Amino acid sequence: MVTARLPKEIFTRQFPKIVFSTFFLPNRAFFSENLIEGRLIGLKVAYKQFSGLQRRFNITFYNFTIYNESLIPQCVFLNYSTQTFSREGCETLWEPRWSKITCSCNHLTIFAVLLVNVQSSEGSTSFLSVEDQQILKYISLVGCSLSLVTMIIAVLIFITNKQIRADDTKKVHISLVIALILLNVHFLSTETAAKTSSTELCFYVAISLHYYLLATFSWMLLEGFHLYLLVVKVFNIYIKRYMLKASVVGWGIPAVIVSVVVSIDRGAYGHVALDLSNPNSTKICYITNNTVKLVSALGVFCLVFFVNVAVFVVIVKWVLSSQSSKQFGQSDRNEAKRNLCTLLSIMVLLGITWGLIFFSFGYLSTPGLYIFCIMNSLQGVFIFLYFVLSWKKIKDSNKISTQSTS
Repeated sequence: MVTARLPKEIFTRQFPKIVFSTFFLPNRAFFSENLIEGRLIGLKVAYKQFSGLQRRFNITFYNFTIYNESLIPQCVFLNYSTQTFSREGCETLWEPRWSKITCSCNHLTIFAVLLVNVQSSEGSTSFLSVEDQQILKYISLVGCSLSLVTMIIAVLIFITNKQIRADDTKKVHISLVIALILLNVHFLSTETAAKTSSTELCFYVAISLHYYLLATFSWMLLEGFHLYLLVVKVFNIYIKRYMLKASVVGWGIPAVIVSVVVSIDRGAYGHVALDLSNPNSTKICYITNNTVKLVSALGVFCLVFFVNVAVFVVIVKWVLSSQSSKQFGQSDRNEAKRNLCTLLSIMVLLGITWGLIFFSFGYLSTPGLYIFCIMNSLQGVFIFLYFVLSWKKIKDSNKISTQSTS
């Protein structure tokens, strides 16, 4: 059974002609396997189109049972132009163990209820409200813009300071900064590129975004390797042509991965909807193939993340052991504060804050995404602050040595 409750603003005429219809799709039809009862419900007022209603209308489906607990219902409407289902303008009112579902929409058209996978629904942005999606979008844009500006300043400091340029540690840092700059540039332009009619431009932005994302991960891994040499090995860490070999890994491996993807499937890059459940949502230029995305992006990140977490644990143990071997006093409190700041900086350099994405699922989904967007869009700002403090430390040590020699 299906019932509909219409808002008063629909009744602009004394006796409007309301058409209420039901369609059943055959098994061969698109999406029919996901439709509850394979049924579409059409609702229209003759001679007039209604959209953006101030008061939503509710259509309720009764007496249905979901036998698979991994599936949940989702209200959608049929988009005539794309021949796909979209959930734009519709809210799903349903709780587990309910035998009814209400679709609350702000327009009249042909409606249906799809069964979608719980995990895929939680793993995408489809669980977010439109307001949350807009706020996260602005946070990302503002944070990435600030990071871009500050990282460019960090590069200028590196170029103009001879002592910093001579330090391999700073060279690794600046390589990560350059990868992040190029990643931010292409991230900020991906939505604009998707709005253009040029498929070549979208392909370039998508492939560049993928490459510089992988390059960022590669240099994060090299940051972990370099810190491991400094903290654990300490002695005999000289490696011939160290930065040349690091650059081959940092820039070369991502190029190999992207080249393999392009050679296998050039169509793996193109237009992608930010909201996977709504094909009409904002689009960007990125990886269109889910398998490629999981293996070459998420898979690489997981490898880098777990390796760098292990390195971070080793560094934390070293800091704690060196701290406990001293008597605790006021100077040691200051040193503890410095060590804490150093550890936080190392977390950013190693990309451990990117691991917050693992908290963007389930009950922590929305708060996890907010923290993830804030921390990682501002990663360049944090690296810039670390870079400036390191520069200041070098200048202070030079000043002290100059005073002692004079």
